[in-house]
Amino acid sequence: MANPVARLRRVSRFFGERPVLRDVDLALAPGEVLLVVGQNGAGKSTLMRITAGLMPPSEGEVDVDLAPGEIGYVGHRTLIYPKLTARANLRFWQRLSGQGGDDAAVLAALARVGLERFADEEAGIFSRGMSQRLSLARVFLTAPKMLLLDEPATGLDPASAAMLRREIRAAADAGAAVMWVSHTIAADLPACDRVVVIGNRRIARDVPAAAFDPAELAGEGVC
Repeated sequence: MANPVARLRRVSRFFGERPVLRDVDLALAPGEVLLVVGQNGAGKSTLMRITAGLMPPSEGEVDVDLAPGEIGYVGHRTLIYPKLTARANLRFWQRLSGQGGDDAAVLAALARVGLERFADEEAGIFSRGMSQRLSLARVFLTAPKMLLLDEPATGLDPASAAMLRREIRAAADAGAAVMWVSHTIAADLPACDRVVVIGNRRIARDVPAAAFDPAELAGEGVC
């Protein structure tokens, strides 16, 4: 493995006295797509938020060798502004990341997610799937060195989900490290390099994607 951009050592997280994660050791390397799977409530989103620096661990260490502007995060909220147009939303995130006001880059990002025709429409009128695509354009625009994607296909139709897989693979091929929480494992597995299974609040398995069979999880409530 190349020098990791993120490393978790014996990370645990408690909410009150309830453990959500225990003794997690995990490293994420540039150019790697890591698929994180597990039952609902297994701690996947907590793992993502800790890695993103949005939540501190209760125990253990998190080392991320990146500046905050080099990390792209897509969670369960789209983080778009409904009163702004799609173009204005991306310009805002562009300035926030210190990239200036490159309108050509904004339009290119919208085109990548199929929203170029809606550049000047207010985001508040968008469907859930369109809002999700705009949120994805937000992170693709800034070309982060680490992408943390928590169920990014939420609300996407099959064509948009296929676009997402292509963009994730392209980001990794360009050198980004990607951590991806998915419930559509069979469809997403070909775009991945490695699979981590969260079970019983710990990492139950950490294997190459080529060695992982999604059918193993069929009886555990994971798609």
